[in-house]
Amino acid sequence: MVRNPPKHIPFPSKDQVLAFINEHHGKAGIREIARAFNLKNDRRAELKRLLRELEDGGRVEARRKKLHKAGTLPDVTLADITGRDRDGELLATPTEWDVDEHGPVPKIRIVTPRKARPHEVAGVGDRALLRVHEARQEDGSRDVAYNGRVIKIIDKAKTRALGIFRALPGGGGRLVPVDKKQLGKELSIPSGATKDAQDGDLIAVSVQVQRFGLPVARVEERLGSLKTERAVSIIAIHAHDIPHVFPVAVEAEAHAAKPATLEGREDWRKLALVTIDPVDAKDHDDAVHAGPDPDPDNPGGHILTVAIADVAHYVRPGSALDREAVKRGNSVYFPDRVVPMLPERISNDLCSLRPREDRAALAVRMIIGPDGRKRSHTFHRVLMRSAAKLNYEQAQMAIGGRTDDDTGPLLENVLKPLYAAYEALKRARDARGPLDLDLPERKILLKADGTVDRVVVPERLESHRLIEEFMILANVAAAETLEKARVPLIYRAHDEPSLEKTEALRKFLETLHISLPKGGVLRSEQFNRILGQTKGQDVDALVNEVVLRSQAQAEYSADNIGHFGLNLRRYAHFTSPIRRYADLVVHRGLIRAGRFGSDDLPESQDHAALAEVAAQISASERRAMKAERETKDRLIAHFLSDKIGATFEGRISGVTRAGIFIKLDHTGADGFVPARTIGNEYFRYEEDMHAMVGNSTGETYRLGDRVTVKLVEAAPVAGALRFELLSEGKIVGRAQQRPSQRRSAKSRPERGPKKRYGPRRK
Repeated sequence: MVRNPPKHIPFPSKDQVLAFINEHHGKAGIREIARAFNLKNDRRAELKRLLRELEDGGRVEARRKKLHKAGTLPDVTLADITGRDRDGELLATPTEWDVDEHGPVPKIRIVTPRKARPHEVAGVGDRALLRVHEARQEDGSRDVAYNGRVIKIIDKAKTRALGIFRALPGGGGRLVPVDKKQLGKELSIPSGATKDAQDGDLIAVSVQVQRFGLPVARVEERLGSLKTERAVSIIAIHAHDIPHVFPVAVEAEAHAAKPATLEGREDWRKLALVTIDPVDAKDHDDAVHAGPDPDPDNPGGHILTVAIADVAHYVRPGSALDREAVKRGNSVYFPDRVVPMLPERISNDLCSLRPREDRAALAVRMIIGPDGRKRSHTFHRVLMRSAAKLNYEQAQMAIGGRTDDDTGPLLENVLKPLYAAYEALKRARDARGPLDLDLPERKILLKADGTVDRVVVPERLESHRLIEEFMILANVAAAETLEKARVPLIYRAHDEPSLEKTEALRKFLETLHISLPKGGVLRSEQFNRILGQTKGQDVDALVNEVVLRSQAQAEYSADNIGHFGLNLRRYAHFTSPIRRYADLVVHRGLIRAGRFGSDDLPESQDHAALAEVAAQISASERRAMKAERETKDRLIAHFLSDKIGATFEGRISGVTRAGIFIKLDHTGADGFVPARTIGNEYFRYEEDMHAMVGNSTGETYRLGDRVTVKLVEAAPVAGALRFELLSEGKIVGRAQQRPSQRRSAKSRPERGPKKRYGPRRK
C-alpha cells in the first residue's frame, strides 16, 4: 500500500481502497483514506461517492465514523465461550450479532498466553471481553474467523439455576426453570435436597450433572413465595446475575468514609443551589442555579451552574468500592427496589446533596448567550450547601403561581431565573434539532403490600425538560474540557442508523407516501421532519415506533463518534456518578484536567484501558435494561392474571413471522397473538409493510394499528400474555372482497387454531 503517494497519483480504485480499509481495520475513516492517497478538495467528494457505492454494495460498513470490511467484529468484543475445537482450544461467538445483516455468526478461537493471569483464564459457558483480530489461513480451520485473547471475564459459567419448586408426593420435587433457554427442561430435586422449600417457592439451585442419567438439582436458597409480587424483582436479579450484596470490604470502606472538608475546595455554600428530582427520589446528586449575566458584552445572557456530587472523593481508583462499582456498572431500578452501584452510606448519605448540609461537589459554571448557546464554561471543585430539595411537580406549580412553604421564598431569586435560562436553552435546542420522538414511559405504582396498584404515564412537565437541558449542557462541557486537556474519557456515543435499517425505513415510509432522501449524510432533523408530517394522524404512533427501531443503540465508547440522537458532536455522561460508572470516570478526568487533587484518573487508564471499561459497562447497562423490562412484564402479568377473558384496547407494537405483538393502552402491557390464531385464512408476513396480510382477502394487521383483544392466557413467571384478536384488519390489498365474505368481530366464533391456506410455516 502506498504510504506517501506523489501529488498527482491517479484516483484509487475500489480494490485499492478496500485493501487499505482491510489493512487498517477499525482505524480507516474518510480522513485517513484521503490522506493516504493525497486526495484533496473536490477529490474528497469523489472519494465519498466511491465509499457510498462500496457501502451500498455491502462490501464495507461504517461503524463509529470508521470503515470496516462488512460483517467484521470490533477490536474489543463481548463474547460467549460456547465449546472447544478438536484440539481442545476454546471457541466463542459474539454476544451480539445480527444474522440478517451480516450472515452466519463468526467463530472466535481463544488464544490463552502460557503465563496467563487468573482473569485471562476462561472456561466453557463464561462470558468474556476479548481483543480479537482476523485469523489467517495458516492459523487453522477455515471455520474460525477470528483469534481472540481474554481481557476480562464478565460472567462465569452458571452453576446455579432459578425456578419454581413443585413438591412431589412422598418427598422431593422438581424445578420449573424461570429461564428455559438455560436448562431447557425441568430438573429433579431429591427428597434430602429441598431445604424445606414449599410448593410454589422461588428457589435457587445448584445443578449437578450425573455421570449417568439426567442432571439433578440441590436447593441452595429459598428466595420467597411467588404469591408475593416482591419476588418478581428477585427473579430478574438472580436470572441476570446482577450483583446485589456488597462484599464486607466494600461496606467497611463506605462506613469508614468521612465527610469532605473545605480543604482544596472553593466555598460555594452561600450560592442558592437547589435539587429538583422525582417526588420519591432517595438520592439527590445534582443541583442547579441560574442568574442573569452582568457582563455588558452579553446582554440578556445567563450564568448557569450545575453542581454534581463529588463521588470521586470517596471512591478512589483501585479501592474495593471502585472494583465493585465497575463490576456493577450502574444502578438497577425496579418498581419495588433499587440495586445501587454504591452502598447507601455513599449514595444516600455522603453524596446526597441534602438541604442545609455541607456537601462536596464538582461544579461547572456556564455562560449562556440570549440565544441559549454556551459561550464559555469553567469547572470547580467546591463545598456547597443546597438551599432546598424540590420535586418536579412542586417547581412547576410554583412557576404557575401555586407556591408552598419551600418554593415561596425561592420563587423570585431562584426559580424564575432558572426558568428564564431554560427559555434561552430551548431556543438553542430547537435550532440544534435533536431527535424528537414521542414515546411516553409508563410507571408501575405498587401498594404497601408490594402488589400492583396501577400503571400511570407521568406527565412531562417543563421542570423535567429544564433539568434535562441543564444536564445535557453540563455533559457537553465535560467532554469539551477533557478533549481540550487531552485527557482520555468515556463518551456517551450514539451512532447514526445503519445502511440496512435506513433502507428498511425508507421502504416502509414509501408505503405511507413519505420520502426519505437516499444517500448523503443522515441528520436527526430529517427524522423530525417525517415525525412532524404524521403528528396527530392515525399513523403517528406507528411512525414513531418504526423510526425508533431504525436507530442505533446508544453505548459507552472511548472513541468519539458523536451523539446522533441529540445532534451533538461530543457528549459524555458527567451528571450521575452515584449511579453510573462512566460518570465517575469522567469526574476523575476532570479532576486531572483541573489539577484538583490526587484522586484523579490514573495514568494507567489510557485510551485502551477505557475502551475495555466502556465495553464492560455497556454490557452492564444492557443487562440492567433487560432485567428492568422483564420485571415490569412479570408484574403486569401478575396484575392481569385474574382477568382472563377480559377485553382490552391496544396497538400492534410488533409484527413477526410468528405472530403479532400487542401493547395495551392503559397498562402498557405487551402480549402476543400467534400467527395461527389470526383470522380464518393464511396470513403472510410482509416485512416492508411491518404487517400480516391475508392471502385470500388482503385483510391486513399492521404495526401501529388500533385493535381490540381478549386475554386468553397469563404466565406471571415468564412475564408473558397471550391475546386473541377481536378486531378485523384493514383491507389494504384486495379491497374488492364481497361484503358477505366479511364478518363483524362480534359475530365471529370463538377463535382457536384455524385451517390454513397454503404451506405450514416451519
